[in-house]
Amino acid sequence: MAAEGAGHHSPMEQFEIKKIVDLDLLGHDISFTNSSLMMVVAFVIIVGFLLFAMRGRLLVPSRIQSVAELVYEYVAGMVKENLGEDGMKFFPWVFSIFIFILVLNFVGLIPGNFTVTSHIIVTFALAAMVWLVATFIGFWKHGFGYLRLFVPSGVPLWLMPVIVPIELISYLIRPISHSVRLFANMMAGHTMLEVFAGFAVMLPWWGKIAPAGFMVAFTGLELLVAFLQALIFTVLTCIYLNDAVHMHH
Repeated sequence: MAAEGAGHHSPMEQFEIKKIVDLDLLGHDISFTNSSLMMVVAFVIIVGFLLFAMRGRLLVPSRIQSVAELVYEYVAGMVKENLGEDGMKFFPWVFSIFIFILVLNFVGLIPGNFTVTSHIIVTFALAAMVWLVATFIGFWKHGFGYLRLFVPSGVPLWLMPVIVPIELISYLIRPISHSVRLFANMMAGHTMLEVFAGFAVMLPWWGKIAPAGFMVAFTGLELLVAFLQALIFTVLTCIYLNDAVHMHH
């Protein structure tokens, strides 16, 4: 029975964090893991791609330079649309968030690779960073007047005891909703791919056609989801920054 169970592969094994280099700092485990490795790989890919694409800065851009410029202009347009020209000072940070999540999502789709964004601790850390930065900017720019964000204009005074707590709670849970959306979509998609891959392996040859066909179609869908989740995370980042910079205006 144990031998039979050992042959089965759980779809959740792909999300297991494994130590590559065991490290300890003052009693704290800071080991270099497969998750750390994928982040380093993503960083190297991003830096390498951008340096290679823009090395010549040709007047008539090459294909790879066109791709780099397209990504740059797309995110720049997103920042301008949500924050205006003044918000372009946040562009490098927003661009870094978008390209980092996008590459992590795409790298995680390669069979055998670890998907960093399928772990809530990673997505929550990114979302918490966005929330803390936006909150700091809001108070730095408006002082305690930033608290007016929780008092929607035009709301009758007698409704304030209800509306203000709702607004405050919705603001405080932003890091949770911001992170869960990315984590849940990436984990669900990879789990489905692993399940159908398992069907394709276990079934006889005539039964492999349907799972294999579904895997091909679902992989295409996962590529779209990987892009959309990076986009949604970045759009929400811009919206939160807009709240901090412009409040209700």
